[in-house]
Amino acid sequence: MTGRLRAPTGRYGGKTAAERQAERRRRFLDAALQLFGDTPGYRATTVAALSEAAGLSTRQFYEEFRTLEDVLAALHLEVNDWATAAVLEAVAGGDHLPLAERAAAIFRAYAANVTADRCRVRITFVEIIGVSPRLEEQRLARRAHWVDLVCAEAQRAVARGEAAPRDFRLAATAFIGSVNGLLHDWNAGWVDATLEEVVEELVRQLLGILQPPGWTAPPAQGSA
Repeated sequence: MTGRLRAPTGRYGGKTAAERQAERRRRFLDAALQLFGDTPGYRATTVAALSEAAGLSTRQFYEEFRTLEDVLAALHLEVNDWATAAVLEAVAGGDHLPLAERAAAIFRAYAANVTADRCRVRITFVEIIGVSPRLEEQRLARRAHWVDLVCAEAQRAVARGEAAPRDFRLAATAFIGSVNGLLHDWNAGWVDATLEEVVEELVRQLLGILQPPGWTAPPAQGSA
């Protein structure tokens, strides 16, 4: 199928066509989160099975999406957007905190959001991998987004005199790999630790990057 079917227009049942379309799309994405993120997984899900789980028809599916890959792509972006919103809220709310406490608040917010539903973890770290060149590009782009965010916060710490100045991109890329791997393994039951202990470990790793051995904070302005 080369394109989506045209959706109907006009008001029906008190809702506009756009509202009905948004509702259908939401139902497909909610159903996909459960099917892709749990059993049977993305690769074993069919359009018919997803439509049935959403309580909609396959015809309605093709009014919203071209393929199941489009659904996975949209879901992967949405899950990442939820986590980004949680992190940015923590960044804004923790601006007054010292570095260690600020980092803990940020990673606590990220970990709590991603692991709030185990299906989110699977979408983020498992189902998206190796699907197609298009989704691999999307996955790497979202990883780059997180690297950029870590670098920005690191540079802000440098400006505050809380961290040693350096080019953080390589270290941030390695660190994001640690975040992804540790949260995936914790979610899979392969790490014998609480989520708070996982967060504490990630904060220790980040502080080791920002404040390497031998580095001392510059004296505060106005001190003797």
